[in-house]
Amino acid sequence: MLSCVTSVVLVGAEPRPVRVEVFVGGGKPHLVIVGLPDTAVREATQRVRAAIQASGYEFPGRRVIVNLAPADLPKGGSAYDLPIALGVLAASQATPKGVAEVVALGELALNGEVRAVRGGLGAAMVAERLGMPCLLPPESAAEAASLGDARAVSAVCELQDAVDVALGHKPGAPIPNLVGDTPPAVDLCEVRGQILVRRALEIAAAGGHHMLMTGPPGAGKTMLARCLPGILPRLVGGDVAETALTWAAAGVPRRDPTLAPFRSPHHSASLAAVIGGGSGIPVPGETALAHKGVLFLDELGEFPVHLLDALRQPMEDGHVVVSRKGASVRFPTEFQLVGATNPCPCGYEDDHLRSCECPPRAVARYKRRLSGPLVDRFDISVRVPRVESTEMAGPPGESTAEVAARVAAARKRQDARGVRNARLGRGELDRLHWHEEVGIMLEQAMRNSALTARGWDRVRRVAATIADLDESAVILGRHLGEALAYRGQR
Repeated sequence: MLSCVTSVVLVGAEPRPVRVEVFVGGGKPHLVIVGLPDTAVREATQRVRAAIQASGYEFPGRRVIVNLAPADLPKGGSAYDLPIALGVLAASQATPKGVAEVVALGELALNGEVRAVRGGLGAAMVAERLGMPCLLPPESAAEAASLGDARAVSAVCELQDAVDVALGHKPGAPIPNLVGDTPPAVDLCEVRGQILVRRALEIAAAGGHHMLMTGPPGAGKTMLARCLPGILPRLVGGDVAETALTWAAAGVPRRDPTLAPFRSPHHSASLAAVIGGGSGIPVPGETALAHKGVLFLDELGEFPVHLLDALRQPMEDGHVVVSRKGASVRFPTEFQLVGATNPCPCGYEDDHLRSCECPPRAVARYKRRLSGPLVDRFDISVRVPRVESTEMAGPPGESTAEVAARVAAARKRQDARGVRNARLGRGELDRLHWHEEVGIMLEQAMRNSALTARGWDRVRRVAATIADLDESAVILGRHLGEALAYRGQR
């Protein structure tokens, strides 16, 4: 007898249906799984057998063949336990055929309990597309329910529950609410002084621009960067699902799916951890996990040169393609890169209170770690000076809520154009309203070698963002002058 249960595999951030075909026929008792399974999938033979018997059913004493189609796509993990078990029960006629007419995902314990797996949102999307009910462990069902319509999703705690729910004999278990209180982001009012850097941070948030901060230790670079997610607008619509699927593909839970992601990998992270990789189907790296959010690289000068240079293409294109023997996957990488670095190895070059102790050769070597092409891709570069005692004892500055309101207003003006300012093409930039003095200023900056060809467009994007924050329909010379100043602090 033959049965077929639908499951899902995440190829990058794209959920694809998997047909779990189960054939029970003659021959010696044996369960074999084909269709490019990894070790975890092959070990399902023992989990499924024990779970079926623990649930009160008899495992077929005949040859059982399980095919995971498409057979040329690598399958990994323990998420196929539940659909395999339902397929075996239907094919062996231990239950009616209706148990196979579902989309299912879940790991089975030896006692028949259904455990949480990643990919619940993808399974719910496939089920909605196919018009089928979806059976998921409670935690995975909560992931799907937090991002969309959960009417087709049923939570099942045990294999017997999955059979009863699939046949319509009982409703699913209650779906828990896994979205707890979001840890509070650092509020900008906690940052003392740094008026110019706070202004640069607001511009970067409004336009989605990459930003580089250079300054001595303890000046507040990391604190300022951690304020950025609170300033950015909440994710809405397809951005929420796209980021959630990317995180699910990496097996990383999201506490609040509408909050802009913030990722801060250590400088010892590998290239695969940052860009993406792995055997079989590649998994997302930090650049993809920061999609629609912030990728913060603290101590930028300590990162390996080859890793920093590998960031250039994802920064520019908004996506990265990772190819392995098993598959070639495209990950979205529309992130804001925020870098923080010291001016020299000791960190005190040009500091007015503490002298630098680094030899000139060491300073030159340290600065060469940041290649010219990488630094040129930062739209905004600012010096973060030492905070003075009078500033620390002074009153707090503007709060995150006040700055976020201005950023949201600027983003609405960009939404009317259909693209974030940081992604404006040259033709789109040319169609904006520019004051005649802007062209003169740009030509002069180009002649003085203050701008590269890439910088010509980047400085115009920042000027457009400053005009949006200023609620100005025309981009004036003062807007461009401020934008040029941010490219001069390198």
